[in-house]
Amino acid sequence: MTLEMGIVIVLLVLALVLFASERIGTDLTALIIMGVLLLTGILTPAEGLSGFSNPATVTVAAMFVISAALRSTGAVSFLALLSTHVFGKGYWTGVISSMVLIGVMSAFINNTPVVAVFIPVLLSVSQKTAISPSRLLMPISFASMFGGLCTLVGTSTNILVSTIAADHGYPPFSMFEFTALGALFFLAGLLYMIAVGARLIPVRDVESSLTRRYAMADYLTDVVLLPDAPSVGERVEDSRLVRDLDVDVLEVIRDGERLHENVADTRLAAGDVLRLRVDVRQIQRLKNSVGCAVRGDKALRDEDFDADQLALMEVIIAPNAPLAGRTIRGARFRNTYEATALALRHRGELLHGGFRDTRLSAGDALLLEVPRSNMDRILRDSDFVVASEVEVPRPRRSRLVPALLITAGVILAATFDILPIVTAAVAGAVLLVLSRSISLEEVYRAIEWKVIFLLGGIISLGIAMEKTGLALLLSGALIDVIGDLGPLALLAALYLVTTLLTGVMSNNATAILIAPIAIAAAEAVGVSARPMLIAVTFAASASFMTPVGYQTNTMIYGVGEYRFADFLKVGTPLTLLFWILAVLLIPVFFPF
Repeated sequence: MTLEMGIVIVLLVLALVLFASERIGTDLTALIIMGVLLLTGILTPAEGLSGFSNPATVTVAAMFVISAALRSTGAVSFLALLSTHVFGKGYWTGVISSMVLIGVMSAFINNTPVVAVFIPVLLSVSQKTAISPSRLLMPISFASMFGGLCTLVGTSTNILVSTIAADHGYPPFSMFEFTALGALFFLAGLLYMIAVGARLIPVRDVESSLTRRYAMADYLTDVVLLPDAPSVGERVEDSRLVRDLDVDVLEVIRDGERLHENVADTRLAAGDVLRLRVDVRQIQRLKNSVGCAVRGDKALRDEDFDADQLALMEVIIAPNAPLAGRTIRGARFRNTYEATALALRHRGELLHGGFRDTRLSAGDALLLEVPRSNMDRILRDSDFVVASEVEVPRPRRSRLVPALLITAGVILAATFDILPIVTAAVAGAVLLVLSRSISLEEVYRAIEWKVIFLLGGIISLGIAMEKTGLALLLSGALIDVIGDLGPLALLAALYLVTTLLTGVMSNNATAILIAPIAIAAAEAVGVSARPMLIAVTFAASASFMTPVGYQTNTMIYGVGEYRFADFLKVGTPLTLLFWILAVLLIPVFFPF
């Protein structure tokens, strides 16, 4: 054990703790690790920064652009809308068709935007058919992971492990190298969800109204400011109404018109109608206080917002969104997004008060009050996945055919080795911009920069593990424990360790850490590294047991009103099934 090995071990443990705890962003964690490796001299600047020019990083960025172009031209939304008609024939027909459709799409484009498009569509199906959203959303999330196992471009993890293999002198994965194996996993996963999984999903009550779904009846009310009210003439922010009763003034309506100026700076006048967020006990105090008249006892409904040129929207904090990790107060949410947060679903809990200081997580669902003039901005903001059914921006259908042809060209060029996958993907992204299938501004929004910085930074840790000999040391320890049991036991152990780590941290980070160990272990026992790498690839791309193990699980967590235990109950048997299949089938398709 050398000093350099010790430093890398400390950084490895630190990375695991920070990735699992999410105390700071995964991208920042990766950059900190890279910075320490550079400062200690373990890596040269060229080695430390090589992750940003790594073919995997560049390919993943280009694939984000291709996926966004297919979404913006309407290719994904058209297929999503088709699923609404299928549900008319029954739950099983609809859910099986949706899973197959999503799985096939996820084999070729990033599954995050695919699931993002399907979420509001399936929530609409839920309202029309009285099927619980929980029974619709988990199957499509899992199906997107099934599809990701079928091709090289199915997930960023596949591309990443392929690049790691090439960096160690092994041939990279071809486009359809593991399609036959992936298809068997897809079929097994589909049959499991039909026979067992979907029946284990708890049924949550269906509620079409957002105000009722977020239990806002006791938290929203309108009051009229009477002429003798002490708050007349005061700024909202300084008014005694806010200061003494601790309520939030959402809107000021004067002479039937909503005031568009900053609410906090508005000077109150007699007769103003104030829309307040306040709990039921405070409403009683309002009724008894001088200067305020509660405008009836009828609970506000969704339609009451529409009438005032406002709308309610339900949004999900997107995976890798800059807003994740920040608070509503700290992000100056109202000024930044021109929307008011009314309630928050955070880690299975519905919050009405005090949530402005809650640190937001990816997958949290927010109920927003949004001016209709600003809805398009929220729809296009990459921080959010809009879950409520709203009128979406019109896609560029005239550019649909060029987008499909360019995407097909990328896949064919990589399949027949006409171009390396990184070259084909970058060329495809450029052609999509030149063909006006996607604008340059949309390109920058489409790329999930947190993922890019995560890859760019954490790849340096993999390089350091190799350079210092730590990967060889760890693989030796693994072989000492199970080496006598043969390569099949080694494959089973690598799959199990990878899938458990992926349940609590980024699948890309897990693959980067485990893949070098898998290669070193295979070389040490004298077998092919290919089956070991396939095991790591599949395990890192199939995380079903937690809502944080995979981006699509995170996206459905809040809006589907799931609990952590729901994923354990449905996902644990599926994970065990895939583990058994991996041990039995990987050596058949990729012999030792």
